[in-house]
Amino acid sequence: METALLGPETIGDVIEIEDVVAAVESAFTAEASGTTEMPAKSYIDLPQYGGDFRSMPAYLDTGEWDGAAVKWVNVHPDNPADHDLPTVMGTIVYADPETGFPLAVLDGTTITRLRTGAAAAVATKHLAREDATSLGIVGAGRQADTQLAAIATVRDIQRVVVSDIDDSAVAAFIERFGDRFDVSEGSVEAAAACDVVSTITPVREPIVTAVGEQTHVNAMGADAAGKHEIADEILQASRIVIDDYEQCVHSGEINVPYSEGILTDDDIAAELGAVVAGEATGRTPETERTVFDSTGLAIQDVATSHVAYESAQAAGLGEDYRLVDTTS
Repeated sequence: METALLGPETIGDVIEIEDVVAAVESAFTAEASGTTEMPAKSYIDLPQYGGDFRSMPAYLDTGEWDGAAVKWVNVHPDNPADHDLPTVMGTIVYADPETGFPLAVLDGTTITRLRTGAAAAVATKHLAREDATSLGIVGAGRQADTQLAAIATVRDIQRVVVSDIDDSAVAAFIERFGDRFDVSEGSVEAAAACDVVSTITPVREPIVTAVGEQTHVNAMGADAAGKHEIADEILQASRIVIDDYEQCVHSGEINVPYSEGILTDDDIAAELGAVVAGEATGRTPETERTVFDSTGLAIQDVATSHVAYESAQAAGLGEDYRLVDTTS
């Protein structure tokens, strides 16, 4: 029995973003139903290298399929400039829960980009105005691509405003998407004034200080203690939906104001899984601003790895490798 090795090209060839969004949405439903196991994300901080490692294991049963996986992932913000490497890299082992056999080893960097975009899309589906047509993106790195691709599957996005301190990253983004959308460069303020805005930066001092009157914010960048993209005043005036309580109060967008007592549990409206499952309220006619605080969940990696593995198997793609000695 062999393990499938699925690199970024194979995953990109076989996977459809719509399928990832659907799988991630089912993962949130399963979480609300109690059919997941997801130990807390563990961190190895490496301040001497300006980065960290994270370990993320999970099991997921949607009722139609189940799967298990663990992701080993780094976040090193200085990598692009200092080492010509991505900020985030990861490896995922996707396993058969019944036997424990590793069905696939996948490029976790690509899976992370896909599932992060899909999580924002699920939040946008349930929290943004139904007539939303404009999307702001703060941070024009590669994650920006999957934010747009995924969110465009749940809303009729026509106009995109992208903001980044790196003009070349903005130009490259416009070149990639300018033929499909009305894409323009703009300030953080212009991006945040759109119907939906996704923030995907590693900043530790808020850079979004104002948003539109009915804007939905996908706060995707804060994934470690001390990171903080959105001004406290915006968070206080918004309906806040989080992906996971323990992770968000420790390392999500709300972690800084929560630790300072500016936000409390009373300011958290719900977890996204409960909203998706219909157990909690998302956007209402009276809702003005909404914020989704995303730290990234291991069940999202399981769901996306499942889609990638099954799609690759159906297409006959991926390299088979005898990774494990199965002789008894």
